Amino acid sequence: MLDRVDWRGESAGSYDDSKLYVTALMAAVARLRPGGLSNAVDPGWVPTRMGGPGAPDDLELGHRTQEWLASSDDPQALSTGGYWYHRERTQPHRSVHDEAFQERLLQRLAEETGISL
Repeated sequence: MLDRVDWRGESAGSYDDSKLYVTALMAAVARLRPGGLSNAVDPGWVPTRMGGPGAPDDLELGHRTQEWLASSDDPQALSTGGYWYHRERTQPHRSVHDEAFQERLLQRLAEETGISL
């Protein structure tokens, strides 16, 4: 899967793949840096230019989880490695927590950026 990625951005990749990669990166950071907080948020399909005017989710709810994670003293908000949707922890794609996949992603990112995690 990672071999098909155009890391230079000359051709568009899929939105689903990009969300998978960023969520797997979050899980890798949470695993490798347990003293910090690393979470991913699914804001929902909201009515933006990207989502379109017919998107069924609430635009207000789309950002409230991010605000809550960034500013709350709630013990849930102070957890790490979570995938959140409207302040509820949910399960991401199974590959997100696959450590071998995380390591392959980190290796490819290091090759492309020259920066290792």
